[in-house]
Amino acid sequence: MKKDFLSITDIDGYELESIVADAMYLKRLKSTGTPHEFLRGKSLGMIFEKASTRTRVSFEVGMTDFGGHALFLNPADLQLGRGEAIKDTARTLARYTDAVMIRAYSHATVEEFARYSTVPVVNGLSDRLHPCQVLSDIMTLNERFGDLQDLKLAWVGDGNNVCNTWLLSAAMTGMEIVVASPPRYRPRDAVVDQARAAGGRITIVADPAEAVRDADVLYTDIWVSMGDEKERTERMQALRDYTIDSRLLARAPPDALVMHCLPAHRGEEITDEVIDGPQSIVWDQAENRLHAQKALLLRLIAGGMPATE
Repeated sequence: MKKDFLSITDIDGYELESIVADAMYLKRLKSTGTPHEFLRGKSLGMIFEKASTRTRVSFEVGMTDFGGHALFLNPADLQLGRGEAIKDTARTLARYTDAVMIRAYSHATVEEFARYSTVPVVNGLSDRLHPCQVLSDIMTLNERFGDLQDLKLAWVGDGNNVCNTWLLSAAMTGMEIVVASPPRYRPRDAVVDQARAAGGRITIVADPAEAVRDADVLYTDIWVSMGDEKERTERMQALRDYTIDSRLLARAPPDALVMHCLPAHRGEEITDEVIDGPQSIVWDQAENRLHAQKALLLRLIAGGMPATE
C-alpha cells in the first residue's frame, strides 16, 4: 500500500527516528564520496506551482545521488495550465513515475493529487504545511542535541506553514513550542488544537521576549510568503517588532541556536549579525534538506534502507 507524506503526522515517532537515522547515514555516505545508487532506474516527478531553490535542488540532487531521475514540471508547461483536472494529471503521472513531489499554493491541491495518485506523493510546501522542512530541521537539531525531549523552541513572527508543521511535530519530538506572533498572524486554531490533542506542549504569546526566555532554539521565517504579497504593507507593520536581532537574541540563553528555513529577508525578520553569527545553524538546515528528503524518498519508494551484508 502506497504511503504519502503530506503532513509530518503521516509518520509516527518510530518512523521519524528511523528516517533521521537513515538521513545521517546517507549524509556520511555522501561526505565520503561513497556511491549509494539505491533508487537506480526510479523517477520522481516534481510539480512546482511556486518558485523554489532548496526544494528543487535538494530533490534533484538527491535523486541523482540515488542513481535515479527527477523531472521538473512547471504547471504552465503541463496540461494542468490549460485546465486539465488535477485528478487526471495525478493518474497519468502515476503511470510514468515512482513518486511525485508537489509544491502548491493550496494544501487542497496536494491532498487531491494524493487522493488520485497510485504512487507516493510528497508535499514540497503548501499554504498550510511544510513537512519536508521540519523533517530536515529535526535532523539538524538531532545532530546538535541528540535527544530532543524537553527542548524549547521559540517561534518568532508569522505563524505560517512551517510554524504549523512544528506544532504538529511537538508530540512526536517531546519538544515544547512557544509561538510569539501578533494576534492576526498566529498559527491556525485548528492546527493548535490538533497539536495539543496529540499531546504537544504548545504556548501562544504576543511578546517575543517572553517566548525566547529559556529557549534552546529561536526560529523565524519571512513575513510575506508567496501568495501573501498583497498584504505586504499590513504584515510589515504588524510584525515590525518581531525581528530576531542581537537584542532579542540576548534575551535567550547564551548557547541558544538560531534557525531560519530560508529564503531570508535580511533586516526584516532576522538581521545580518544573527543569521551570520556563531549561534546560527541556518546553513546546516539548508544542507540537511538534501539528506532528510533522500531518506524520506528511499522509504516511500523502496521501503527503506537496503539491507547491508
